Amino acid sequence: MNMLKHPMSDLAVFVRTVDLGSFAAVGAEIELTPSGVSRIVTRLEHRIGAKLLHRTTRRLVLTQEGETFLVHARSILAAVEAAEADVASVHGRPRGHLRINSGTAFARHRLAELLPQFMDQFPEIAVELSVSDHRIDPIADQVDVTIRVGPLCDSELIAVRLGEVRRIIAGSPRYLERYGIPEQAADLARHNCLQLSGFSRLAQWPMFEQGKRIMVPVKGSIRSDSADFLLDLALGGAGLVRFGDFLGEAAVNEGRLVPVLSHCHDPDPQPITALILPGRQTIPRVRAFVDFLKANI
Repeated sequence: MNMLKHPMSDLAVFVRTVDLGSFAAVGAEIELTPSGVSRIVTRLEHRIGAKLLHRTTRRLVLTQEGETFLVHARSILAAVEAAEADVASVHGRPRGHLRINSGTAFARHRLAELLPQFMDQFPEIAVELSVSDHRIDPIADQVDVTIRVGPLCDSELIAVRLGEVRRIIAGSPRYLERYGIPEQAADLARHNCLQLSGFSRLAQWPMFEQGKRIMVPVKGSIRSDSADFLLDLALGGAGLVRFGDFLGEAAVNEGRLVPVLSHCHDPDPQPITALILPGRQTIPRVRAFVDFLKANI
């Protein structure tokens, strides 16, 4: 449901204006002029008897009253959407448009396999998946479920743990035959370690030595911001790679990659989390998708 075309659209326009930061951006979405959007917000302010936004030539800033009102407005709009979805699903299965965001690796190696199964179970749900390794703003982009792998930043989104990912260090049989199998953490210094760029914490690989956890700096001839690309390089014999288990699970099972240093490597378990817009966790299509992921990851 497009809340900007709903009878409660004054609320929706106000919330969307805060999310996007300008009357012009909202106007482009709902085919109104910036002044038309401004008049809607002004009408809302007159109705409740309080100024919600400070307007300057450069930006819009929430007043204290606006901050309080925004929390209630989001809850009201989410409750209306959830109520309509609940009623619509009483006589049938969950339905409607579901917006999902995921990183590239998880989308390729997990969602590509799971989404067809989900669609078989819930054929009346239409899925829109955006794939990006850059952080998005789920509120501004109106993404129902954002899937994140790894540590989370503080957020007003609702976090549901889906599972965990564990890291593996591996190389191809050809690479290991040529350069030898590392037996201890110090041996990494003589190996070409393929590194994921953009994440400083991944430039060192956590190992155990004499019962103590240590961080081992690694070096290699290739860095990339694509975990998939590094995995392909490792399969081609370019070096050792450290990856989340869901990326190389098939390659390991098929013997195309051979895990190494399992006895002293810290797999560093990290959560796989679904982040849900506040209020939408009760919408049947959102609830169905999150429950499906929890059962299958």
